Amino acid sequence: MTDLVGASDLVWVDNHCHIPPGADGDVWVEQARAAGVKQMVTVGVTHERSVEAIEVAARHEGVYATVGVHPHDATDGMDGIEALLTADKVVGVGEAGLDYHYDHSPRDVQKQIFAEHIALANANDLPLIIHTRDAWEDTFDILDAEGVPERTVFHCFTGGPSEAQQGIDRGIIISVSGIVTFKNAVDLQEAVRATPLEMLMVETDSPYLAPVPHRGKKNQPANVVHVGAAVAELKGEPVEAVAYATSSRAISFYAL
Repeated sequence: MTDLVGASDLVWVDNHCHIPPGADGDVWVEQARAAGVKQMVTVGVTHERSVEAIEVAARHEGVYATVGVHPHDATDGMDGIEALLTADKVVGVGEAGLDYHYDHSPRDVQKQIFAEHIALANANDLPLIIHTRDAWEDTFDILDAEGVPERTVFHCFTGGPSEAQQGIDRGIIISVSGIVTFKNAVDLQEAVRATPLEMLMVETDSPYLAPVPHRGKKNQPANVVHVGAAVAELKGEPVEAVAYATSSRAISFYAL
């Protein structure tokens, strides 16, 4: 496990991003390190993208991978995902879950594939990374039925205080993205204020959702520092404390 020297050292972990393969990804990692982002978890959303994530992780010290099928692609099924768990530097299952906003896959298929991810995480004692949008009730119902993995995170959390508390009651970590910097994200901001710091992580979800002051541009892991600064302001905590707490949590969560 990586050690953090102390709260005065601004060391960040971007616990959820999608680093592209090749030269562009190399630049992202280099720029992230220059910004103090020492570790990154690049996340699979299909079998092909999971393989890419593993390859990116293999290229870079401090970069790790997860494997899974996004609810948008649930109709593709889980073929080959379990076999990828044995690859070097794979630290989690997902992202997986339910997305009723777009419904790119039928809801019954989304539910089945989500349940299969939960079972996979439980069977292999690995973290589960959840994507949920406009589907809170079914998300909690499926988690309760299947058994919440010991290490579970709501990535890019977009709920309010009630949804956050329901997650926390189940031991689920709340991961905050650049959305927290948007002026209209009032419910999310209230959720962050109400969530204990030890139950928070920060992410970019790169290349999506660039935080202010980079909103509208392509996002990258270096920008997680802006997410952390916004969390610090909302919670009335020093930035150093948020960097230390969220990085420590991510390192423990993923056993980095």
